[in-house]
Order: sequence, then C-alpha cells, then structure tokens
Amino acid sequence: MSIVHVKVLQLPHAQDLPLPQYMTAGSSGLDLLAAVSEVISIPPGEVGLIPTGIQLALPSGYEGQVRPRSGLAVKFGVTVLNAPGTIDQDYRGEIKVILINHGRNCFQVKRGDRIAQLVVAAVHRVEWLPDTVLEETARGEGGFGHTGQH
Repeated sequence: MSIVHVKVLQLPHAQDLPLPQYMTAGSSGLDLLAAVSEVISIPPGEVGLIPTGIQLALPSGYEGQVRPRSGLAVKFGVTVLNAPGTIDQDYRGEIKVILINHGRNCFQVKRGDRIAQLVVAAVHRVEWLPDTVLEETARGEGGFGHTGQH
C-alpha cells in the first residue's frame, strides 16, 4: 500500500476536532467529522450542508471522493446526496458534505459526528481517439436490466 502526502489546513472552527483518520488498518476511507457550532437538524426528505472544518491541497493526479457512511445509511436512512462527491485537485475551499435524510425521523448532526468518508484516489486523464466503429462485444448495446436478472 502506498502513501500519498496531502497538505491539510484545519480551520479555526475545527481546531478542537481531530483530523480525519482511518478507523481500522484496512479502511479505505478517512472519516470526516462535522465541524458545526450547534446541532443541525435535517428533517425527513431534506438536505443539510455540513462543514468539516478542513481544506486540502491534493497532489496533482489525485482527487478526493466523499462517500456515505454505511452505518448512517442503515440506521438512519442518511446518505451523501451527490455520492461520491468529488474534490478536485485544484479546489482549496472548505470541504463540506451534502447529507440527505431519507429516513422517517429528523436526523441531528452534532459537533464531531462522523458524517462521511473521504477516499483519496488516483485520476486518469482521457485523451479521445475518434473512430468510426467500435469493437463488438457479447453484450453489445444491452443495458438497463437487459439480462432480466434482478
């Protein structure tokens, strides 16, 4: 496993919170924490924009992916709305997480709550090769449930 060095700036409203960290040795994502000053309530069907109190300087060739936490999804019906959210290499603003409450009850976000995961991943740039025909495959143009399987 390789290490990627990422510069992080902890904003004043998050100075007392730990930096995102891996919760186990095999974790792919670092847990992002809510850097809220007061409890934020997200009613069923509503969206909340939650600050994390950090800014990143991702190295060239990498992106950050903000992903849901499975525990919030299964226990409360809360997930990241634009999952995965993309943090581009050249973005320098505060990382914020868009949460949506698909549950039946109001969800409360408290200071220091683990609200999402951050995965840092390599990015490959595309160079288009215009052509007039593509190779045939067994699947062809089949999509959107074409196998009849659930």
